[in-house]
Amino acid sequence: MLMTPDLPPSPIVPTLDLAAPGVRHGFLRLPYSRDDSAWGSVMIPITVVANGEGPTALLTGGNHGDEYEGPIALFDLARRLRPEEVSGRVIIVPAMNYPAFRAGTRTSPIDKGNLNRTFPGRPDGTVTQKIADFFQRHLLPMADIVLDFHSGGRTLDFVPFAAAHILPDKAQEAASFAAVAAFGAPYSMKMLEIDAVGMYDTAAEEQGKIFVTTELGGGGTSTANTVGIARRGVANVLRHAGILSGEPEPAPTRWLDMPSADCFTFAEHDGLMEPLVDLGMPVERGDVVARIHSVDRTGTEPVDLRAGLSGILAARHFPGLVKSGDCAAVVGTV
Repeated sequence: MLMTPDLPPSPIVPTLDLAAPGVRHGFLRLPYSRDDSAWGSVMIPITVVANGEGPTALLTGGNHGDEYEGPIALFDLARRLRPEEVSGRVIIVPAMNYPAFRAGTRTSPIDKGNLNRTFPGRPDGTVTQKIADFFQRHLLPMADIVLDFHSGGRTLDFVPFAAAHILPDKAQEAASFAAVAAFGAPYSMKMLEIDAVGMYDTAAEEQGKIFVTTELGGGGTSTANTVGIARRGVANVLRHAGILSGEPEPAPTRWLDMPSADCFTFAEHDGLMEPLVDLGMPVERGDVVARIHSVDRTGTEPVDLRAGLSGILAARHFPGLVKSGDCAAVVGTV
């Protein structure tokens, strides 16, 4: 546990022994008093599989509740993984922000909390802050390697990639990118965040953990292809860490970079977005990647959205309607 003497204890109580050998299925039980249940709780499913000596992997999905590849792969892994297959410990939380996951929304319906912008959280705060605090002070300190699944949710769509961040500690950075390579997604990204404050990624990296994340599609759904990438990727990362036996299954990957904020193209008008470039297609700096058509009146010219860098289209806004300020496109450099 991370010692923070100025904070009260977490109200979250695991219903299983996080250190015991074997397979344990249970919950992180968070008291939540509400109109329909005065002494109710949020029950976050968790599985721990442990056997002998070895590293600990913390595997998470559902950080945002409308992203599904991770939860599918991790609920499946929690059902199948056996202690005799493991050297060390695997902690599986398929749906971190469980209220958001059950609602199918990016943020929590209880407090509108975006878990991935809430770290380090607070044990005496909102439901989302309490979840973040438990991961910050209890689960992350247990881990040697962290894999957090994401996809685009209902408002973004991505080429499928695994990613890590450029870090001040170059040994930690190299270890994280080695795990990204082991994951074996079709694309591998050196990732730049629009705003890293409050992110789970940052919390893990600041504790010195090897951290891998993904973006495996989007549109508020999943596909057989992207779920397959998630399943193979998590097994590969566990093999890479030495927790599962054998070597990662080799898979071709194309490395991409997000070298500066110029990779992002933002809408500056409300309207109907017409994509002109599909995901994975090459673009040159200055190319028109999309147009925004006015929906307020006919007879007006559309507004062009241009790429700020040369590379490939790595992400795009998903619904047809956009608002000013929405991220409309992301270019990854090759």
